[in-house]
Amino acid sequence: MADAVTTAWTPRGSWAGILASGAFGAAGQPGITIEARDGLGIASLIAGEGRDEVLTQALQRRTGLGLPVTPRIVSSTSHSLVWAGPDQWHLIATDRNGFDELLRDLAPLAAVSDQSDGRAALRLSGPKLRETLAKGCMLDLHPSVFPAGAAALTSIAYMGVHLWRITDDPESGDAVFEIMVARSMAGSFWSWLSASAAEFGCRVTATGRG
Repeated sequence: MADAVTTAWTPRGSWAGILASGAFGAAGQPGITIEARDGLGIASLIAGEGRDEVLTQALQRRTGLGLPVTPRIVSSTSHSLVWAGPDQWHLIATDRNGFDELLRDLAPLAAVSDQSDGRAALRLSGPKLRETLAKGCMLDLHPSVFPAGAAALTSIAYMGVHLWRITDDPESGDAVFEIMVARSMAGSFWSWLSASAAEFGCRVTATGRG
């Protein structure tokens, strides 16, 4: 009888084998900066009928955040809550330490689904970011209509994305966006994004953590 073979599985980040740190595209000062957001804890929350208030209270106790009731993101140093539809949100933790325990505590109050390994997120900034996103996104991302804290469920290049804007870069003053896609679409999304950003020059950090 052949000896049993034991396979050891090594966890891989959402962008492993897709992104590589470095620069590409037009020479000079990069117009786009892209950072992988690996290591995040991500879960979808769907509140049961009449349970919004009790869920809000639980989240405020554990994260200091309330539930946004419009397409927005609210954040602390360790967690974010992003509106994802009526009575639906994404809970995002900057790392996964204690995340399972938090989800277990929330499970009696909402339909909770851990999406940490099923989503891929990027942080995008730079003076040419809006021009890049405009190549595939139909939303108006001008600051007058999409300010810091705004969020949207939309499509880019026919791929479903969850998009939000966080606080502007304190050094450059550039707007900073984050985009989350299904992990199965990460390669296709990167193919579009890298081609769209190359015109303006791009700097990539492929090992960014939450």
